[in-house]
Amino acid sequence: MKSNHTSLGPKADKETVRRHNLSLVLRAVRDEGEATRAGVAARVGLTRAAVSSLVEQLLDSGFLSESGKTFSGQAGRPGTVLKVTRAGPAGIGVEINIDYVSVCVVDLSGTDRVRLTEHLDNRGAAPAEVLARGARIAARTLDSAAEQGLSPVGVQLALPGLVAGGTVRQAPNLGWNQVPAEELFARALAEAGPTAPPLPVRSENEANLAALAELWFGGLGGIRSFLYLSGEIGVGGALVLDGELLRGANGFAGEIGHVVVDADGPLCRCGSRGCLEQYAGQSALLRGAGLDENAGVPGVVELEALARSGDERAIAAIGDAGRMLGRVLSGAVNLFDPDAVVLGGIYRSLMPWLSPPADGELTGRVVSGLWPHDSGRLRASSSAGDAARGAAALVVRAVLADPVAYADRTSA
Repeated sequence: MKSNHTSLGPKADKETVRRHNLSLVLRAVRDEGEATRAGVAARVGLTRAAVSSLVEQLLDSGFLSESGKTFSGQAGRPGTVLKVTRAGPAGIGVEINIDYVSVCVVDLSGTDRVRLTEHLDNRGAAPAEVLARGARIAARTLDSAAEQGLSPVGVQLALPGLVAGGTVRQAPNLGWNQVPAEELFARALAEAGPTAPPLPVRSENEANLAALAELWFGGLGGIRSFLYLSGEIGVGGALVLDGELLRGANGFAGEIGHVVVDADGPLCRCGSRGCLEQYAGQSALLRGAGLDENAGVPGVVELEALARSGDERAIAAIGDAGRMLGRVLSGAVNLFDPDAVVLGGIYRSLMPWLSPPADGELTGRVVSGLWPHDSGRLRASSSAGDAARGAAALVVRAVLADPVAYADRTSA
């Protein structure tokens, strides 16, 4: 009889078990900030002797450092303090958006060590040139990282639109279709600042990575199921359920900016009409306030200043966007039942005027009754929740999951 059971894979051998335990110890030290061998042994459930052996390997490979002594107040010798190293392996995150490029380097502790951002209008430029711009900025961060003793082991691209298999299938606001982003970026990085061996390049949707940054570094207070919206020229979205991204069958889940609000509304760059971003995206907000819709970040700063001064047109434009956001968000909340909705990007600074109308729509339209007015479930993202940092941290988490795979690069 044919079995429907999936393959369980090969059984774990001694090497596989040791690799797992190395990861276990490294992540335990990272989570604690600093720890002793005895403390790690108690947390992970291994013997002190086993932990000491694993720690020595992690010290030799440059993943951990030790300094000083700590006294527990109990009998016995004081323990040596272990920390993840401030030098050594790191990740690079490169966010390429419509009107800026941001690059950061994150170390094993998750600390943002290098940050470079340039405001560039990437619309109308060839994809290869836009990615080359990002590569040139990334090359400069590599130089700064080297000065701090950091050795990046990989690059993670944060890209707008539909991203899968190393390719941007569609990014309407950039005019990109079927762009092999990973390949083009890797080639440009090799030309801008060659490394030996070349750094591997991976890619992901920018809203997904911003949501992960919010999960890992933001102030969610233990919330692990939330809907994240990234307000830029476009409106991106990501759904995190129990600490994991909901990617969908093809990796394209979360495109909330292209939910149709009005089938007879204005034409969207995606080819449809009346999409949410035509009412709540950056251009719509600036245009509604009587500002230049192509003004970019300076325009958003001016919009906020006008709202703070009590300008009625600016406040009305933000309020209209908030109501549209609330209507679409209420449908998503009814469908997925998250604990919170987090608004990032340009929405973060506009929350005093954006939140009340959006909250009102949620209160009136969410059927569970769990979203009363001022419930606190609609919140601004933290300053730590940006896509570049999420991208860099994703590289670092791969190191933490299997340090042996990165030991050669770290010691090189």
